[in-house]
Amino acid sequence: MTGLDRLSLNQETLRQWSLPELARGCAAAGVPGVGLWRAPVRAYGVARTARLLRAAGLAVSSLCRGGFLTAVEPAARAEALDDNRAAVDEAAALGTGTLVLVSGGLPPGSRDLAGARERVADALGELAPYAAERAVRLAVEPLHPMYAADRCVVSTLTQALDLAERFPADRVGVVVDTYHLWWDDTVATQIARAGAGGRIAAFQLADWVTPLPEGTLLGRGLLGEGCVDLRWFRERVDAAGYRGPIEIEIFHPELWARDGAEALTEIVAGYRAHVL
Repeated sequence: MTGLDRLSLNQETLRQWSLPELARGCAAAGVPGVGLWRAPVRAYGVARTARLLRAAGLAVSSLCRGGFLTAVEPAARAEALDDNRAAVDEAAALGTGTLVLVSGGLPPGSRDLAGARERVADALGELAPYAAERAVRLAVEPLHPMYAADRCVVSTLTQALDLAERFPADRVGVVVDTYHLWWDDTVATQIARAGAGGRIAAFQLADWVTPLPEGTLLGRGLLGEGCVDLRWFRERVDAAGYRGPIEIEIFHPELWARDGAEALTEIVAGYRAHVL
């Protein structure tokens, strides 16, 4: 055992790498899993990506992302549902059972957060049976409240669980992401709630540094750089019964400008020092 048996590297963390470079780099570093993003996978080819990663001995921990399910207009809503069905198909072809969903923000001109969340629930009701037929679970990810207007009306683990628990646990789960949830003083209780219901579908790590160097979207810190107690989160998620991958998902232009192998060495060191 190297201590890395649960480690997964989200593709966007080292977006400077092509998919073949990602496969070679993770295999060389002893990282057994990767989390993938739809756009680069589509560009390379879904089936081709699946073959590449199988040949490298890498598991796919998740696919990002589906969601954006808050549209009011019927045509926009139908388009979003079709795109999410395509995402489910891609996840199944890649061999992952987890499709991460970012719910979507408020429609233009709207101030109705509760109504937007209900539209997410309605969409989950349409998508969950389709995903279940393909052995894919929908994973609702709460994002930091600073994203509520334009990106994700689900801001807390409580809100994510309130949505997920309307459906069977093997169809709809939640994502625990330290970057988005570290500030919430109810998060320990909600992680335990998620674990008791078998709802933790994915666990993602990034640190929070201040001042945010690139805004909320691209300002995530390397493990141990900021104020998040990453080991505390890992211990709570473990105690809740989660035994799945621990996925490192860091968006930062300075990281993307570095040599990929050097950056991955630092990421693995941070994981050992601050998570295990």
